[in-house]
Amino acid sequence: MRPPTTSVAAEATRVVGAARTMRVRSASAPPPGRAVNEDLVFRFGPLVGVLDGATVPEGFDTGCVHGTAWYVRHLAARLGLAEAVRPTATLMSNLAAAILAVRADHGDECDLDHPGTPSSTVCLLRDGGDHVDHLVLCDSPLVLDAGGRVAVVTDDRLDAATAELRAMVAALPAGGVDRGARFRQAVETQRARMNRTHGYWVAAADPDAAFHAVTGTLPLRGPGAVRRAALLSDGASLVEQFGVLDWAGLLDVATAEGPGALIDRVRVAERDHPDRLRRHKPADDASVVLCEFDAETP
Repeated sequence: MRPPTTSVAAEATRVVGAARTMRVRSASAPPPGRAVNEDLVFRFGPLVGVLDGATVPEGFDTGCVHGTAWYVRHLAARLGLAEAVRPTATLMSNLAAAILAVRADHGDECDLDHPGTPSSTVCLLRDGGDHVDHLVLCDSPLVLDAGGRVAVVTDDRLDAATAELRAMVAALPAGGVDRGARFRQAVETQRARMNRTHGYWVAAADPDAAFHAVTGTLPLRGPGAVRRAALLSDGASLVEQFGVLDWAGLLDVATAEGPGALIDRVRVAERDHPDRLRRHKPADDASVVLCEFDAETP
């Protein structure tokens, strides 16, 4: 199977639906000094998406011989195939089919029941002509400008789980467990909560995770019509991590300066505010897909 191709800064493209035209611009980049990007942005006809593969901490096994970047590329390709075969199916259903297909792509080489099996967040938007469908699974937010109001669609279950884990680790006796052991315990506990009730859900080896995604449909006509949408990996959010912009400001920067310029601002914030970084990485892959819809014609 040939994976989809992506570029760090994609040119604007057009997808014509029954009512309005969707213009798409995107950018995706690994952090400075790292060659491998575990994010991926894509467009297959009316479907656009951002995938953010989970980085494996050094020293941890996954049970997989392929790795996170391989998983993300195959998931994107399988999503495109599912959309081509079943364009009227729900995004949940097509995501489940894609996860199941990637499970088969692993072959017999990998232990897919391993708690560290490769995984990815998913953020999708599909142009239906007179409406858009969206799906968010795990912590890749979708920012929407609809009906004159900016709102964000999020799945905060991973954040809730990691906040609880940080509290558990902090409660351990300071003299009894060294820092490395604390980190290992936190990672192992988080893995045990992946794709579990009262834990968090992410695309990995279990297609059932797709049916726990946050989904919705919004109009492209009338007073509540969507004008703009930004699909983000969590590494591209200047709002949640750094508080540098609000969601409306983030959309305005992406629109006026382009998705690549938004990522440039993220790099400046990572450099200037290292105390606000989340989890175990000094910098993260960052991806932005900006969708703009032409005004309605009378």
